[in-house]
Amino acid sequence: MSAGTGTLAQGRDANGICVACWLTLAATLAAVWGSFAYLSLDLAQLLTAESVAHMAGFVRRFFPPDLSADYLGAIAKGTFETLGISAIGTLLAALAGLALSLPAAGRFGALPKHVARFLLNCLRSVPELVWAALMVLAAGLGPFAGTLALAIHTTGVLGRLFAETLENAPPEPAQALAESGARAGFAFAYGTLPTIMPQCVAYSLYRWEMNVRMATVLGFVGAGGLGQMLYYELSLLHESRACTVVLAMLALVILIDTVSAWLRRTRLQAHG
Repeated sequence: MSAGTGTLAQGRDANGICVACWLTLAATLAAVWGSFAYLSLDLAQLLTAESVAHMAGFVRRFFPPDLSADYLGAIAKGTFETLGISAIGTLLAALAGLALSLPAAGRFGALPKHVARFLLNCLRSVPELVWAALMVLAAGLGPFAGTLALAIHTTGVLGRLFAETLENAPPEPAQALAESGARAGFAFAYGTLPTIMPQCVAYSLYRWEMNVRMATVLGFVGAGGLGQMLYYELSLLHESRACTVVLAMLALVILIDTVSAWLRRTRLQAHG
């Protein structure tokens, strides 16, 4: 193929203009404009003096945050509840995901592989908020419903990631153990599992970060934690108390992000 033909094949005309790039940009701009027109959004209204004054007044009502001792005690309880929901939900999901990743990686044949992958796709295709709403109806209000919702959705995510990690794991260590007379279970436990464990732990820690954020949101459907406190305070128009909850959420997410990143970095260095 000549150089000119190759250039044309890449979507450029004879003058070197990327026709595909410009068409994509035009289609994107048209889609954005059409979305604004269809939804009847007028961003200019946000810049009027009345709108700016209203937004400023709304923000002022959140300050200063309520820092009374009794309310800070309630915030601490909600923070530990949110942390517990995310940690237990992630732990249960990691165990269930690892169990489902074995058939999903084809370790037990073609039929179990397709069934396990279909189940994992079903679990992760339903958002956490939907699972939380269903679990609240099934298990009642409180942290138990939030834990179940996170565990169910995260099982689908981690199970798929663990299965891909298993498929990419080097087979030589397990094969060497099997050829030396070890049973299949021992060959997996001592040959394959140690090679995939650092990656599985890294995936689990990353999902834990995400689940801490999501656990603060699930409270809006009654799943406990800081999210439920925030929904309650906003419903009663207690802006100063709602500000305290938001600050606690922000501090918790920053703390967990820092700890999780440090743990992942430490494990990668240990196995590097």
